[in-house]
Parts: sequence; structure tokens; C-alpha cells
Amino acid sequence: KALSGSAPEYDRPWVNTKNIGPDIPIPKLDPITCLKKILKSPNFCSKEPVWQQYDNTILSSTIVGPGADSALVRIKNTQKAIAFTCDVNPRYCFSDPFEGGKQAVAEAFRNIISSGATPLAITDNLNFGNPEKPEIMGQLVMCIKGISKASKTLRMPVVSGNVSLYNETNGVSIFPTPTIGAVGLLKDYRNRLTIEPQKGNLIWLIGETIGHLGQSALMAEILKVESGGPPTVNLEKEFKSGKFVLELNHNKLIQSCHDISDGGLIVAAAEMAIAGNNGIKLWENTIKFFFGEDQGRYLVSSSSKNEPKIMRFSKKAGIPIANVGIVEGNSFCVENNSVPLEELKNLYQTGLKSLF
Repeated sequence: KALSGSAPEYDRPWVNTKNIGPDIPIPKLDPITCLKKILKSPNFCSKEPVWQQYDNTILSSTIVGPGADSALVRIKNTQKAIAFTCDVNPRYCFSDPFEGGKQAVAEAFRNIISSGATPLAITDNLNFGNPEKPEIMGQLVMCIKGISKASKTLRMPVVSGNVSLYNETNGVSIFPTPTIGAVGLLKDYRNRLTIEPQKGNLIWLIGETIGHLGQSALMAEILKVESGGPPTVNLEKEFKSGKFVLELNHNKLIQSCHDISDGGLIVAAAEMAIAGNNGIKLWENTIKFFFGEDQGRYLVSSSSKNEPKIMRFSKKAGIPIANVGIVEGNSFCVENNSVPLEELKNLYQTGLKSLF
């Protein structure tokens, strides 16, 4: 009770401030060219130069290490494994702290689901600027409200956390960064999911796609503008989609899974291609479809023979699903435009060189 019921409350004056820019028209863009620029940017490239400097074998029990949606660590003398992940999108939190807080929990939830594990709980690491400024304190308050709402709906209680405040340089604050660490349980590590699709697999999009580009990677990295607000997170749909993915995996209908977040569908598909070292061809569609950052979505791959069963499960669960591509060749293709997989991999793996 001293912690949860009668602890002293930190409650400075605050204002609920949102930073939502005007929507702008999207110029004609080539999806492959945009993808290459995003994957080589420091925000979206591989972080291997950082995490390879640390021990991630965890007493040699690590089954899946850094770089996937979730790491998996086996519990010795059992078939169980614990899934771990961390996530937050500071752009979302700066634009709309409440929705950003919700999204951070939702993305952590999806990352745990994508490993085949059941989400259990979260911890929060609340990184903000100077809380003596009402607008910064407002970011802290509204992010916490968003985290609280999402943790209850997604059944992931906040079991611990810490705070880092006064993060400013020359009076300029960092973006609000309420990092969410999540943990989940996989009852049998042999049923884990990876992000590596197999040759001949069909690529399926799970979840509803509108094509939300506000505060997206496309806007930040390609057009260099702060346009619109972050995508709204429908937590009920988020929970439902997660259960659907676990059901598909339980029935052994899918071979791989990757959540769709920063960068949208095309970036998620490229990361799957790079991880699995297999080419992927996506069917032709719009820039909004490829780069939209609508929430509650996953890419999964399956054998073509499982298509009828997957469609039946989708209809029964009331979850939108669509075939968006196929795993084939040694290139990443969007209709007739392509880039060799080796070139894409090199861009992704060397993006941090400019900073080091």
C-alpha cells in the first residue's frame, strides 16, 4: 500500500499540449527509393554495433538474441522461455502524449506476440525534460495516462519502473520518451515464432490498413516534415489481433511473424527479407498502403497450402487479412521495381557508421 495506495504524489502544474502539424499532400514517390533511405538512416538501421558490445547470452540460455521483435531466454530444466522487448516512439509522444503512451505499450505487446509468447507485464522508463515547465509536466502526465489505459486493456500490469527527468541541453528538452519494457511467457520454446520467412511462403497482412502517415517515418526521414498527429490506437482491436496471431501459431498455420510499426508495411517486409536472407515480392499498391503506420497490424508468412485454413480462422475471428506478397528470389521487389537483397542488407547494417 505504501507504494500503490498512499505514496506521496508528484503533481506539479501542467498543461495538456499537443503538437499536431497540418496534413500535407504526398508527392509522387518511388517506394523502393524511399525504403532504401529509411533503412540506412540511424533511426531505422540495425543497432548491432551497439548491442554486440554487451553479453546477451544470459548464462547461455538465450534462444533468440537482440535484433528480433523480442529476445527469448529459456528457463533451465523446462521447455518454457521468457520473451523480452523494449519500445517507444518519441515522435508520437511529442505530437500527442496520450496516444504516444498508449502506442508504446501496444507496440511492446505486438513484439511479444510476434515471438509466439503471451504478454504478461510491463515496466516503464519515463525519460522527459524539465518537469518544472508545465508543458513538459503535461507530457509526463498524459503519457502516464496513456500507458495506464493500454496496460489495463492489454492485460499487462505495470510491475515496476523508473524516471529520468531534467533531460535538456541548452534549455532544449528531449522528446518525451516513456520507454516500455515488456515480458511474456512461451510455454514451449519450440513453438517460437521468428521474423524469418521461408522460400515460397505467402506474406499475409493482419489488421486494418487505412494508410495513416501522420508523424510517420516517411514524413520524418523522406519529406522532413512534422505532419498530422500519430495514429490512434484501438486497444480492443489490438488485443483481438494479438490473440488471433497466437491462435494461428498454436494451430501451426504460420512460419514467421513481424509486427508493423515505424516505417509501415514495406519496412517490416524488408526487415523480414534481410533477417531470413530471402527475397520478397510485394504486390503493387499505394504509398499510403506501404508506409502507413496504422496500429494493431502484423505481417505473417505461411505455406500456400495453409491459405484455406487461415482464411477460415480470419472469418471466424472477424480479423481483416490479405495476401500482400510472396517470398521468392534474391531481391526485394515492389511490382516491377526491385533492389538486390545484398544491397538492402548493406544499407541496413551500415547505417550507424556515420555516427561512429
